[in-house]
Amino acid sequence: MGRLDGKIAIITGAAAGIGRATARRVAAEGARTVVADLNAAGAKEVAEAISSAGGEATAVQADLAEVDSVRAMVEAAVTAYGGLDILHNNAAATALAATKDLPVSAADPDVWDETMRVNLRGALVAIQAAVPHMIARGGGSVINTASGAGLTGDLRPPAYGASKAALVSLTRYAAAEFGKQGIRCNAISPGFIVIPDKPGRDAVHATMLRHALTPRLGRPEDIAALVVFLASDESAFITGQNICVDGGMLAHQPFLADFKTEWT
Repeated sequence: MGRLDGKIAIITGAAAGIGRATARRVAAEGARTVVADLNAAGAKEVAEAISSAGGEATAVQADLAEVDSVRAMVEAAVTAYGGLDILHNNAAATALAATKDLPVSAADPDVWDETMRVNLRGALVAIQAAVPHMIARGGGSVINTASGAGLTGDLRPPAYGASKAALVSLTRYAAAEFGKQGIRCNAISPGFIVIPDKPGRDAVHATMLRHALTPRLGRPEDIAALVVFLASDESAFITGQNICVDGGMLAHQPFLADFKTEWT
């Protein structure tokens, strides 16, 4: 018996990284899972891997920047499985953040708008489309992937960081509006997560590890584990929260790593 037996889930941005690990874990826990991503081939590959492992999954191409596409994604889940219990708003404009999301002084308003369309408006529309189906089944869980970038300042990417900060606020507003109808809404703010298919960042990893309080950096599976908990009935009294999964990165003074180097 899995922790999510009988539940129906949508995971966005599920073709790679955190989304892929989460879709596979949610399905392994018994949920019938819609693997949604702009990358249709990648979503199909993940869905097929889930099916090969004994789970039940459907791949759906979804563009979070397009309102109709988001709504169609939710309807595809309901059509395929008869309802919806779990929505993990995980997709984000990460490629845009990495290449075009410049410091505030040089920020491109068009990049800002596109980032907000995907990271924030896409989540809003998904919640609007999903919640009525959840209410019809007696309740549900919405889980938004925010970011440590939305909780602190940095040189870049400001649009990405601002969108994730706003997503945490949206989480609380959704929790407030729908809580009495059995809908819980929580956010997860990952810290530095090592994606296995993105090698060649050893120097960055070493720097990040100096500032973590744990002996290793984060993995996609760390986020997936929390998603399963927040999606399950075990977290029935948790809503409106933003939970950092960052190895303690934001739990200490910024100069701690320098002092620790001197002490050791």
